[in-house]
Order: sequence, then C-alpha cells, then structure tokens
Amino acid sequence: MIHSKTILDIKAIRSDFPILSREINGKPLVYLDNGASSQKPKQVLDTISRYYEYENSNIHRGIHTLSQEATNAYEESRKTVQTFINAKLDHEVIFTAGTTESINLVAASIGKKHLQKGDEIIISTMEHHSNIVPWQMICEEKGAILKVVPINEKGEFLMNEFEQLLSEKTKLVAVTHVSNTLGTINPVKEIIQKSHQKGALVLIDGAQAVPHTKVDVQDLDCDFYVFSGHKMFAPTGVGILYGKENILNDLPPYQGGGDMIKTVTFEKTTYNCLPHKMEAGTPNISGGIALASAIDYMNSIGIEKIEAYEHELLTYATAQIKQIEGVRIIGEANKKASVLSFLVEGTHPSDIGMIIDKLGIAIRTGHHCTEPLMNRFEIPGTARASFAFYNTFEEVDIFITALKRAIKMLL
Repeated sequence: MIHSKTILDIKAIRSDFPILSREINGKPLVYLDNGASSQKPKQVLDTISRYYEYENSNIHRGIHTLSQEATNAYEESRKTVQTFINAKLDHEVIFTAGTTESINLVAASIGKKHLQKGDEIIISTMEHHSNIVPWQMICEEKGAILKVVPINEKGEFLMNEFEQLLSEKTKLVAVTHVSNTLGTINPVKEIIQKSHQKGALVLIDGAQAVPHTKVDVQDLDCDFYVFSGHKMFAPTGVGILYGKENILNDLPPYQGGGDMIKTVTFEKTTYNCLPHKMEAGTPNISGGIALASAIDYMNSIGIEKIEAYEHELLTYATAQIKQIEGVRIIGEANKKASVLSFLVEGTHPSDIGMIIDKLGIAIRTGHHCTEPLMNRFEIPGTARASFAFYNTFEEVDIFITALKRAIKMLL
C-alpha cells in the first residue's frame, strides 16, 4: 500500500463530502473529474442551506434585520477572498458568475474604453475557450489583433516566442496560470514582469490554479486575476474578478442596473464606487457566502499540504500509466498541477471514458474546451484524470486497473 509523505486525515476529509459515499453502477464512486468541477463538503452545503433557511434576503438595499445579516455575510465573504489571494483592498474583489464572466467583463470594459484599431492582445495556445473567444469578439469589434504564444511538445509556454510577440502595440496579455488540459504551470510572474515592461496589462486565468496552489496577487503584480467557485469546492454560479483599484476605477461598468449606481435620472446616471460599480443586479448571494466557507475549509487543511499531496498523487498516477503499453501522455511540462491527460493508441478517448464509467470511475473525455490546443497536437481530444485532495492512492490503483481492462476490451 502506498503511503503519502504529506500528513492529511484523508478518511476524515472524505467523510466531509457526502457524494463520495455514492455508488455508480454498483461500484464505489471514484471521482477524477475535478478539473471540470470539484465536489462540495458538507460545511459548504450547510452554509447554503443556512442562508436560505435563516438569512434569505436581498443585500445592500434593506434596513431590516434579514437584509443586514445577509449583507454582512456577503461582505465578510469578500474579505475572506481578499485575504485568500492577498489583495490589497477588499473592493478590488469583484463577485461574478465565474471565470467566464470575469474575463468577459474585462474584455468588454477594456474594449469599450482603451482598445483601438491595430492594438494587440496576446494569449497562448493552451488557453481555455473562455480565455480565447471574448478576446476574439472584442478584437473583431475594435479592429484589434489577437496574437498567440506557441508551446513546445511538452506543453510548455515558450517565453522567447512571447517576448518576440510583445510590442508597444500590446495592450493586454491574457494567459492561464495552470492549463486545464495539460496541467502545465505557467511562469506567470515572469510573464507579468515582461508584459509590464511594454506597458501592457495582464489578466491571469486562475480557475485551475486557486484550488491547488497558493496565489498572492500582490506578489504576482497581475492587473487582473480570475477564478471560479465551483472548481474550488464552492457552488456553481459564483466567481471572482480581482483587479487593481486604479485600473477598475478607470474602467466603465460592464452592465447597468441596480446596485451599480449612485444616482439615476432620465438625463444622466452616475456610477457607484467599487466594488459595486462592477456588480449590477442581485448576485448569487448564497454562492458568494458559501465561497468563503469553501476557502475556510481549504485553509483548515492547508493549501501547502493540499498542493504537496496532490503532487504525490499525480506523480504516482503518471508513473503507473506510463507502464501501460500504447499510452501517450499529453502535457509533460516540468512544472505541473494535478492533471493527467492521455491517449491510448488504437482507441478513442470517449470509449475509454464510457467503459470505466461502468466501473464507477468519472474522468473527462473530449477537447476540454481547448480545441486550438488539440489542433496543435493534431489529436481529436484526450481522456483526462484530474485529482483533488480527497482522492486516494487506492483510487489511482482502481483507475489504472479499470483503464487496463478498458484497453483490453477495445483492442
């Protein structure tokens, strides 16, 4: 039996996640699709239930007790996020519906005020569609140019190529911190430094980083950092846009409506201060409050321990899968997070996924919302196992055994 060097009470942790006790097709659930969405501990589920049972009310607008309680809980959650990512100010933390809306907000607001014909935006080959399409849309609208940093065969960001793309025309660089398909951990701090030398703003897509590693936005010096709650053990429909105060103050609002205004007349509207200027309408209040519970839960385990344990799982799984004949790993960067993407010669990823689902194992198959990346490797897609701190070495063994069985059936 494999024993982790990182001390975690895995049995206690797993007991906090009710869904992990499920059986699928008569087999214990082995959930290895954390890159798509993570499971939720009962502490988070209890927070959602408690809000609707005892505090349900709209926020920022009422003087009655329920509204005040809900508002206080929501704003305390903002401060929890601030501390978690080490933002300088709590109003630099903007609640959104998730990473996708956060990126669209930045793209629309920057495009509206600062993007001109001939300006350039740089992304990388390994981006998720949510960090490609919004930039394509705003470039098309404004006549700007989208440039793409290539990667090598191991799935690593090519810094020299990036530096050649950077110019005085570069207005913004938008790159992922951790690739959802490859697991590659990008050198984002160096990317930010080199971008700033050219006067470009930088947005970091942290959706796959925040659940697995410590993020310090002040140390990174990024202008924007975005992530989703549902990948970090919180509910769907809530996410974060961090932005530097001076930059957010300079940008026009993304949407108009309630809460983002100071005064409204038919002649003119004046906008509210941060963070409310960027938060039009009634938000996902319960989700925002529960996001703080998820952060508290991660902190109770320790983000450094989470990162170390998941690295052990990935290392073990990688060594095991490499022993299977015909397996090709897609993404072998020197610095990786807990993602294992692979192909089996002579099989289709979907067939692999369907067969091992019958054995109770959940993995993801397809292009993982990274079609251009698949085109780069000239493949239709991959099978992807992605790990979280509640996964075990025994589950890796079950997965490997099931994979071998599936291959035997298909070949």
